[in-house]
Amino acid sequence: MNAPTGRLDSQLTLPQPYLLFLGDTTEAGYAKTAFGLADWAADRCVGEWGIGGCTVTTGLSRLSPAEARAAGARSLVIGVANQGGIIGDSWVAVLVEAMEAGLDIVSGLHVRLTSIPALADAARRTGQRLIDVRTPPPSIPIGNGRKRSGKRLLTVGTDCALGKKYTALALHRAFAERGIDADFRATGQTGIMIAGGGMPMDAVVSDFEAGAAEMLSPDAPADHWDLIEGQGSIFNPAYAAVSLGLLHGSQPDVFVVCHDPTRTVILGMESFALPSIEEVIDLTIRLGSRTNPAIRCGGVSLNTSSYDADAAAALMAAEAARLGLPVADPIRGGAAFAALVENCLA
Repeated sequence: MNAPTGRLDSQLTLPQPYLLFLGDTTEAGYAKTAFGLADWAADRCVGEWGIGGCTVTTGLSRLSPAEARAAGARSLVIGVANQGGIIGDSWVAVLVEAMEAGLDIVSGLHVRLTSIPALADAARRTGQRLIDVRTPPPSIPIGNGRKRSGKRLLTVGTDCALGKKYTALALHRAFAERGIDADFRATGQTGIMIAGGGMPMDAVVSDFEAGAAEMLSPDAPADHWDLIEGQGSIFNPAYAAVSLGLLHGSQPDVFVVCHDPTRTVILGMESFALPSIEEVIDLTIRLGSRTNPAIRCGGVSLNTSSYDADAAAALMAAEAARLGLPVADPIRGGAAFAALVENCLA
């Protein structure tokens, strides 16, 4: 996985390598951020650290903050999200210890690190940074729509929470394996930590969404690809503003539609039917062509996690024949995913 290159504004980058903090977690489901980093950015994680009765592990070496700093770590990432997204008293002393060992603190929780007096005091005393990845950088410009150099792919969806991040990551990995100069451009908290930088699009004021996307994916060499993590859906009544700003600002040459075939209604909004894949393709092209008239659909990413291997293969083949596009589950890989990659690059 490439770290962000020098083309990415320094305001959007995180200090690496990481020490993953697991807190006192006993439920693996609360450690999705840590597992995501261990899966997709293991080369930039020196170890993990748990306290108290923590029973969860990513499989990385257990290191104290001082040991991690000696091993090259530059920051401690809070890799768990407990109920309510809070930082308990038992964690505060640990995070202060990490700063005293020379580590910055990185968090994607709802509570701001700077709102905790003991952490703010320790940051002033040690000179270490408190980094809330949900906080966008200052002075984001409004979008200008200027055509930028380089190539871009955006993952879009029939809804939220169905695989846009994992699809972009898998495509980035596949591009890199083919020797293609490419970067994963993160737009959500876990993606930002995996990439080492990015833009928290859902925290940007709506007037500046397109400008934020332009800032995230600046001019690049003609043969360079940015694989941009999508957010929400232009059909989602709650999140369409973010999705449209990201579409206009990223100016994708190619987009991949992400879909969960078991979902029939918008998540959390049962009175709204899920749009069809064809509807998403049509509207994405119509809206996206405003800033890139050459926009095209590269194929479809299906989340088939609820299917067995045979049923998933049959579904992907049937959908590919019906749509006339490559259809694959990036997590399963195989020939179907290879065909999706090649069509995106065509």
